[in-house]
Amino acid sequence: MAPEARIKAFLKTSAAALCAGVVALSSFSLGAEAARRHYRSHHHHPELPAVPARVLPYPQLPLPFEIPGAQYLPLTWADVKGWSDDDHLAAYKTFRASCRSINAQTAAAEAKIEYKALGASLSEPCRIVKSLELTDDARAKAFFEENFAPLRVSRLGEPDGFVTGYYEPVLDGSRTQTDVYNVPVYRRPSNLFVRGYKQDSVSLPNKGPVYRKVGRRKLVPYYDRGEIEDGKIAGRGLEIAWLKDPTDLLFAQIQGSARIKFDDGTTVRLNYDAYNGYPYTAVGRVLIERGIIPKEEMSMQKIREWMAQNPDGAKELRRQNRSYIFFREVNLSDKDEAVGAQGIPLTAGRSIAVDKSLHVYGTPFFIEGELPIDSERAKTPFHRLMIAQDTGSAIIGPARADLYFGAGQEAGRVSGRLRHAMHFVMLVPKSVDPVARGARLPVPDPRPSERIAKLFPQTDPAKDSAKPATPAAAATQPKGDTVAAASAVPLPAPRPVIEPVREPRRPAKNRPHRQ
Repeated sequence: MAPEARIKAFLKTSAAALCAGVVALSSFSLGAEAARRHYRSHHHHPELPAVPARVLPYPQLPLPFEIPGAQYLPLTWADVKGWSDDDHLAAYKTFRASCRSINAQTAAAEAKIEYKALGASLSEPCRIVKSLELTDDARAKAFFEENFAPLRVSRLGEPDGFVTGYYEPVLDGSRTQTDVYNVPVYRRPSNLFVRGYKQDSVSLPNKGPVYRKVGRRKLVPYYDRGEIEDGKIAGRGLEIAWLKDPTDLLFAQIQGSARIKFDDGTTVRLNYDAYNGYPYTAVGRVLIERGIIPKEEMSMQKIREWMAQNPDGAKELRRQNRSYIFFREVNLSDKDEAVGAQGIPLTAGRSIAVDKSLHVYGTPFFIEGELPIDSERAKTPFHRLMIAQDTGSAIIGPARADLYFGAGQEAGRVSGRLRHAMHFVMLVPKSVDPVARGARLPVPDPRPSERIAKLFPQTDPAKDSAKPATPAAAATQPKGDTVAAASAVPLPAPRPVIEPVREPRRPAKNRPHRQ
């Protein structure tokens, strides 16, 4: 056979074999697909369960005890300096007075204080107090030691707390305006509005915004001290009484209460009712910053003397404190002490005002240090168990207290000298003892090595979903930084089963065969 003939025969045989192979492969594929469909139609595969979200290795567990912005250290009673030298029976009587208010609280009132550090935990020792009439100092001391645990408290980053003093001024006044008595003392205006409270609520917050209602819906900030002194709310029947000196009114507002004696011998008792929404500015600090009175000589008496000698400067100085206090009359005799924010009469030398946004009324605080009680230069040792029964717009912070010294000029002189750092020991009911409850917290997983942490940087999944992290960002993480813990690398999801779409068969066309 000629070479050309042999090549043509080989090509024809190869083409025939290739066509046969294609036909066989197509038949096999169609048969396999038919078998798969038949199997799926007779065998149901259960759906795979959803992969649960991985939790953080270090979850955000609720702490057993927490005061915002505070640091605290559990102590033993032996660590509390001066604890054994105090008059515990006097403290017990003051605490028992607070317990009468706590025991009378309703479930709704208790729910409002649940978010605070102590919550409603004082109700447990107060139930014991209800039937425990003590007359012995040793038994009173044992009561506090058996039902409370001492906890050193201070503002975050500071070693100590800070105390000032307050008292109840006794002032001369008049029921009507005269040439001598022309400084009005105002009750709360009806157009003063605080969000979340009714306008006639008995208790309004001592910090936060306060508004003035204009019309039916519009709210604007309330008048400040300067606008009120200029007569913005005058002539509306809000005047409770009239005083001689605007400085007397300023200090009555700083103290939060006052006794006003009239010419006929009668007395009206006033208590804090509301404020105008502006933060308190200490006029003494303004005088120190201006170099008028040295810091070491600052006292309430020094402020009074400067204001009396500088009437025009006193007016400008008062307006530096834009906060303004409104009062309400209370039905108390001259023998009764002023009523605190807890609603009970205060005890001179045992009651304190605290930040009510952080603390619960009735909380015992042991305050220790040195104070100028006997004189301006004295360093009188002070170690006394005090009970939180009041509050004030200038009392802000976890270890900040105003010590109540009673009524009259002598109490005013002592309290006016106080601006001192002191140790604060908070008595925590044993039901919320941080040591006992903290021992039940789970131990976190061991920290990965530095090499593994660099290879697999862990971040918060919630933040990752908002802004995905990149390897470059992880690589630029500083060596000493602590990163938030996140879940481990999740397992890959199972590959979904996708059924192939069958294309419609095209009609075959008859084509002439070529030889």
